[in-house]
Parts: sequence; C-alpha cells; structure tokens
Amino acid sequence: MRYIAVHWHHNNPEYPVELYSEIDDEGWEQRKVEIFADGHLDYADKVDESGSTWLGIEPVPSLAEIAADPEFTPREISKTEFEDLWKRIKR
Repeated sequence: MRYIAVHWHHNNPEYPVELYSEIDDEGWEQRKVEIFADGHLDYADKVDESGSTWLGIEPVPSLAEIAADPEFTPREISKTEFEDLWKRIKR
C-alpha cells in the first residue's frame, strides 16, 4: 500500500480541498478521505461512502503526473498519518 495527500487549489466550497487516499500496489484506491474548506470530512471505502465521495474508477496516477497539473499539490504520507485521519471519520 501507499498513501498520498493532495491539496486541490480552488475556491469552490462544493469540492474538497484535501484528498487523502490509500492505494494498493496496482494503483487502485482502497480508502479515501476528503476534507472541505469548512472542515467537514467525507469518506469512501469498498463498503461505504459519505457525501459525494467515492473511490476512483481508474488507477491513481503517479505523484509526478498529479503534480503536472498546477491545481494539485500532491505528497506521499505515512500509513500512520492516513490511519489517524481515518479514525476521525470511523468513530
């Protein structure tokens, strides 16, 4: 597994500003958390989803591919960072 966080630079309150993903070895999202500018979180996994958040229908591109679009600033994160965030929505 790998874990990424992507900051999405925009001003539309209908869309998240931070996207966190757990990605398997073949590039498919297994779990995702999206954080909106107002602070609320939505999530998705193989069983459940909230709000407008769902798992991707295509494999996640590399960090370099994501970073090629100036709207996005991606970074790799640790499993611990992702799990800490996941615990916030799965209480």
